[in-house]
Amino acid sequence: MYSRRDFSKLGLALAGGAIGLKGASEFVHPTQAKAGTKTFEVTKTDAEWKKILTPEQYYVLRKQGTESPGSSPLDANDATGTYLCAGCALALFSSETKFHSGTGWPSFWKPLDNAVSTEQDNSYLMTRTEVHCRRCGGHLGHVFDDGPKPTGLRYCMNGVALKFVPKATG
Repeated sequence: MYSRRDFSKLGLALAGGAIGLKGASEFVHPTQAKAGTKTFEVTKTDAEWKKILTPEQYYVLRKQGTESPGSSPLDANDATGTYLCAGCALALFSSETKFHSGTGWPSFWKPLDNAVSTEQDNSYLMTRTEVHCRRCGGHLGHVFDDGPKPTGLRYCMNGVALKFVPKATG
């Protein structure tokens, strides 16, 4: 037989667990709270972003999503040119710094000067460094310290967040 005391303990445990889960949700699910507090050169409402981006681009750039590994043709792209932000067309990476990381996402060892910004990302119970377009705040991917020389960095980018512009020949 259960006593009132047993039910009270169970109720308190369930309430405490619910409060703990709500507090931990910041660490499990990414939010736009951080990016929403910054001011960027290019700003649009959600409706305006949805008009100019595909649903997948919107999910990655504006909601901090991640595309499936191996889904972007830009991962295998070896052409000479520049990778731009799919949200605002800011030049982000040169093909000269691209390398094949084997991760399934386009990877670079260095961004162009004044192209990206970074901040700590504690989503999914991990601590990573998130990479944003410095002009529109769009989520591009993450940077890790397991890349090649000379920087030792791997900017692991979502291909859907990028547009490739080949170098003009002539």
